[in-house]
Amino acid sequence: MLALAGYPLGFQFRFYDISAEAPAGDLADLVVGSYEDQRALSRFVEGLDCITYEFENVPVGCARFLSKYLPVLPSPKALEVSQDRFTEKNFFRNLRIPTPDFIEVRSRVALGRALNQMGFPAVLKTRRLGYDGKGQLVIKKNADIEKAWQALKTQPQILEQFINFDRELSILSVRGRDGKIIFYPLVENQHRDGILRLSLAPAPRLTIELQKQAEAYATRVLEALEYVGVLTIEFFQVNEKLFANEMAPRVHNSGHWTIEGAETSQFENHLRAIAGLPLGSTQPRGYSAMVNLIGTLPSIKNMLALPGTHLHLYNKALRAGRKLGHITICAERRKERDAQLAELKTQINLS
Repeated sequence: MLALAGYPLGFQFRFYDISAEAPAGDLADLVVGSYEDQRALSRFVEGLDCITYEFENVPVGCARFLSKYLPVLPSPKALEVSQDRFTEKNFFRNLRIPTPDFIEVRSRVALGRALNQMGFPAVLKTRRLGYDGKGQLVIKKNADIEKAWQALKTQPQILEQFINFDRELSILSVRGRDGKIIFYPLVENQHRDGILRLSLAPAPRLTIELQKQAEAYATRVLEALEYVGVLTIEFFQVNEKLFANEMAPRVHNSGHWTIEGAETSQFENHLRAIAGLPLGSTQPRGYSAMVNLIGTLPSIKNMLALPGTHLHLYNKALRAGRKLGHITICAERRKERDAQLAELKTQINLS
């Protein structure tokens, strides 16, 4: 999607992936190798002007190695902060951004002490490599402790306060090389089994105060990291207060609606930012809904027959829990968008 946004601007691309089956290979030259393969990485950088990434689990060492040759944007520091939940939460706290309470866990005994301090329910998470609900378990009672520990004990962990939130929101921000910062409107996200299923943009019941709160927190992160590109921060909303859950130093699934639903997509704005070009308008075009297609694909014919829908398929093999594509609905009025979304839900069994 970055490449598709960049070709109209005259950009050319080369991709690096650990898998020869990466769908990006359909769009440009694909170099395949491990993140530690310095010979492959050296071959990858030849002729490039800038390097970016769309996956926050790229090893920091790989990004730093590449930065010896070319600008890597966002910087490897952004990767380092976002890859470790304990580091990330401390980073937020140091910037005076509210988060759920958290305690580092290094042993089974330490887990028991942390639960005594925090109480039930709480969420045990791996510090690294968790996304789409992976690497985290809710502990509701004493009987859950041992099972959670056995499931995650091979990795460093963090125990987080369970937040009884009103809803989940995300802010997509963009910072250019010149330091200019722009924002998309807050998005409401709905998850099931830890995987994003639906995003609504702009978020329903969005207030000026809530938008300003999210923008202020994102600005602190962007400036502290001297960030360049698109940054997403996911929040829990409790009453009128936002608690930072995690950040993603990349274009984000909750921003896919911007392809059709905003004046400039997150993908184009990310490329503009890292290339040092003027940033584009983030103004929404009415009301949008983005629905992820998870694990299986409904009838393409039926989906395309629905008015106001835009289908994106990723050319990935079918697999349970895998994001295979998404559909965006755009409408001038919220009621029209909601009616179209209700019809789409009947087609793809989204509950």
